[in-house]
Formats: sequence, C-alpha cells, structure tokens
Amino acid sequence: MSSARIVLAVDNLSVSFDGFKAVNDLNLYVEQNELRVVIGPNGAGKTTLLDLICGRTRATAGSIKFKDMELTRMPEYERVRRGIGRKFQTPSIYENLTVLENLEVSYPRGRTVFGSLFFRRDAAVMERVKEVAELIYLDERLDDAAELLSHGQKQWLEIGMLLMQDPELLMLDEPVAGMSVSEREKTAELLTRISSNRSVIVIEHDMEFVKRIAHRVTVLHQGKMLAEGSMDHVQADPRVIEVYLGH
Repeated sequence: MSSARIVLAVDNLSVSFDGFKAVNDLNLYVEQNELRVVIGPNGAGKTTLLDLICGRTRATAGSIKFKDMELTRMPEYERVRRGIGRKFQTPSIYENLTVLENLEVSYPRGRTVFGSLFFRRDAAVMERVKEVAELIYLDERLDDAAELLSHGQKQWLEIGMLLMQDPELLMLDEPVAGMSVSEREKTAELLTRISSNRSVIVIEHDMEFVKRIAHRVTVLHQGKMLAEGSMDHVQADPRVIEVYLGH
C-alpha cells in the first residue's frame, strides 16, 4: 500500500470505557477513492471506531491522521470542515422540509452564522442540489416533503445531505438496514459511484451487500482487527468463520 495514497491512517488506536477496551490497539489504513467495509459481530467496536474518527468519542491512546493531519485532539466540527462526513444508522433529516430544502440547508455556505444570514438560493446552490438529487435517485422528488419518502429514500437523502458538503471521507453505519431488495441494489450502485472520487467506510452486516460493494474488508473482533483483505479472503479465514460468519 502506497503511503502517498493513504487518506486515513489509524495507528495503535485504543479507547476504554470503565476499564473495557472497546477498541484495542487498532491499526487501519484507508486509501484514496477506496470503499472499505468494516464487519464483525455485535460489540466488535465497529461503531466506536467511526465515533473515534469523527470525534464523537475521544481516544484513550493512539493516533488518527486524515491526510497527514492529526485528529485525536481536534473537535468534531473541525473534522467536518476538514472533509469528514458521518451518517448514523437512523436517518437524520428534516421531515417537515422538502427534499430540495434538506439538500439546500446542507450546502456549506449556509452552515455558519454569517453564511446563514446572507444565504441565497442562487444558481450555484441549485446546480449542486440538482446534481446530488440525481445521484441519490430523488431528482423527481425535490418538491416532496421528506416525511413522504420511503425508509430507503430517507437514507439516500441523508447521504445526499452529506454529499452537498463534498467530503473527502464519508462514513456510513449500516446504510441498507431496513431497505427493500431494489433499494439495496440502488444503494450498492450509489456507493460505488460515490467512491469514484472520495474514500468511503461502510459498516454493514449484509454479506451479499458487502460482497457487492467492498474494495477491501476489515473484520473486527473484541476491538481488534481479526482479518483484512478481499471478501473472498476474509470469508475463507477460519477465525472469521468461527467468531462471525459461522453464526
């Protein structure tokens, strides 16, 4: 792996909660335009890892570098400004606003106090909204209230809200949970397109979906890396079968 292409470098990362190590001396390296999927049993430390990268949780030890910038002491909002976007398991959208308005309020220019006071829906904003709406399959739903969308469409909308900020690293926690088969297919296509010009980390339990999208798979167990490589490689690993896939 070429260090020149590494966007995210996690070295010897640990975090303890009342003596329990949720992440334990973990190393993880994600390359530019890579779609990395993190799998593992419940309690393996997958969501905690994303919390550490985005700044929601403070590391006990170790280093997190994004494009060679040390993040471990950087506040959460600053990490967002540096180009890190995070989507949680449950969609977090403004259900009383339209799809267009949800995307519009996520445009970076309107995210500061000064910017919001003078924010206008100009041609640049609308061009970006339409571009993202088409990408997330909602270009014909721009005037609909977000509450009218299906569960899968709400997931796409939240991904779109993150894409409005054009992050260089996008992290998604179980993005296809609760989706229909057709929505999962479209989400696989969406994430493949998204990763063509940014790095993406996905936590997922659906192995067929993982097989469809992953460039590389990392398996966590008890806060440590158990295995890493292609989906075929980790599926054939006896340790992974024993602690995760076998169940």
